[in-house]
Amino acid sequence: MIEAMCGRFTLRTPTPVLIEHFGLGRIPALPARFNIAPMQQVAAVRQAPDAEARELVMLRWGLVPSWAKDTNNAARLINARSETVAEKPSYRHAVRRQRCLIPSDGFYEWKKTGREKQTFHIQMADGSLFAMAGLWERWRPDEKLPPLETCTILTTEPNELMQGIHDRMPVILPPEAYATWLDPQFEAYDALQELFRPFPADAMAAEPIGSYVNSVQHEGPQCLERQRSLF
Repeated sequence: MIEAMCGRFTLRTPTPVLIEHFGLGRIPALPARFNIAPMQQVAAVRQAPDAEARELVMLRWGLVPSWAKDTNNAARLINARSETVAEKPSYRHAVRRQRCLIPSDGFYEWKKTGREKQTFHIQMADGSLFAMAGLWERWRPDEKLPPLETCTILTTEPNELMQGIHDRMPVILPPEAYATWLDPQFEAYDALQELFRPFPADAMAAEPIGSYVNSVQHEGPQCLERQRSLF
């Protein structure tokens, strides 16, 4: 069963803002994305064990543990429940040593009431960039082939804003927690658990939008066109 939260998110923030926000060196310009979906490549920030510098890498969204026999379950591991992430074999190693940040400036969620379904775009109240807590893995079943690097996004219980939309939301980390989360030498899990609290609802906003974004084939600003809520 997929640990559901948002199945899509956006990253439209200009690359120079990404560099400044996450303390990165020079990186290639990233195209604006309005409909990032599971099994696609997503931007992630991580820190290597033998380096202090942070790097931005592209990872496929849908975790494949290093010990997996194949990639068949990747689509089921797009999210990991933060409450049990240290207990699940698929995530135990990554949560200790291979944590990352997934940059975003908004995510989508669908509220269902009977047969009706309303799409919402949820973001910071000021529309600013934020980071979702992620884990990454490297899978290489054959030394003759290049490794496959993948990721998952942690989820937590909803805040007051999200409660009326969905029963889960991504773990959103404040900037002051980035260094701790990225440090592969930091293994005090009790301290990490403190970061899994729902992000303050009063710092976020949710807008009803149309159904154009529902198709993973759709991209562009039309994904964010506002619509009067069905509820």
